This record gives sequence, C-alpha cells and structure tokens, in this order.
Amino acid sequence: MDRPTLYDDDIVTWADEQVAALRALAARSDLSNAVDWENVIEEIESVGRSDIERVESALAQMLIHILKYASAPSAQSTRSWRTEVLLHHAAAEKTYRRSMRQRIDWDRLWARSIRLARAALDEFGDSLIAGLPDRLPFTPEELTAPDFDMDRGLERLAAVLKSPPDRH
Repeated sequence: MDRPTLYDDDIVTWADEQVAALRALAARSDLSNAVDWENVIEEIESVGRSDIERVESALAQMLIHILKYASAPSAQSTRSWRTEVLLHHAAAEKTYRRSMRQRIDWDRLWARSIRLARAALDEFGDSLIAGLPDRLPFTPEELTAPDFDMDRGLERLAAVLKSPPDRH
C-alpha cells in the first residue's frame, strides 16, 4: 500500500478510495459474484458518512451553545455551556479532516443550530439574539482550530453582528 496510514489519518478519503476500487472490481465479469459487492460498498461508504455525521453533530452542539450564550449571557447555565463548547470542540477537532469541508453543508448546519438554539431558549423564556446571518459566520478552519473556545466564538459572532450585511 502506498499510504498505509490513510485509514487512521483520513477515514473519509480512505472510504472514498476503497469504494472506487470496489466498484471497479464489482464491474468485472471475470470475478466471482460470491461477494455481495453493493452491500460491502455501502458498508464502507457508511464508515465515512458516520465520521462526517459525528463532526456535524459536535459542531452543531458548539454552535447551539454559543448562540444560547450570546442570546442569554445571564442565564444560570452559561458555565455549563462553556464546558459543552469545549467538549464538543474536542470531539469535532479530533475527527474533522479537510476532506470533510466540501461534504458538509455548512449553511444547513448553521440553520439547524439556530433552530435548535431558539427552541432551547424558548423553553426557558429567553429569545435568540437578533440579526443572525443566514450563512455560517465561521469558517470550518475557525471552528476546528485548536484554540477555538466560547470566547473566540462569541467574539466572531459579535464581529459579524456589528458588520454591515454582505451585498453580493
């Protein structure tokens, strides 16, 4: 193997490469059809998808807690929200690979985070901060940087809320 550690370094890329190789093998009529190619391929594809879903979940939880803190900074739970951001960031940073960047729908992730933060705040009579952008105000590199924490998230969010809207 040219890259024996790809499985450990970037399982999403590894899965893509394995799926392509298996599809090529499955197309060959000279090989045994004893292998259930489609289900084997599907299982390997799911390995990559599950890592992406794990990263999306951790990132969403980070964003939800940042949004809640920005919206209700005097709520009792703010200290636990800070801890939650750190815990979810650690999970995202551990699993995130650059190959995931184009596979994650960042604006959908942001919209879902807003929706869930709003629901959590509503439950306790708080409101979501006004003026949030429609698009994710963080880059993937910001969210997964080793030094990202609640303060960095709040600073970035405050800067976006103060800046004039983008006019493309």
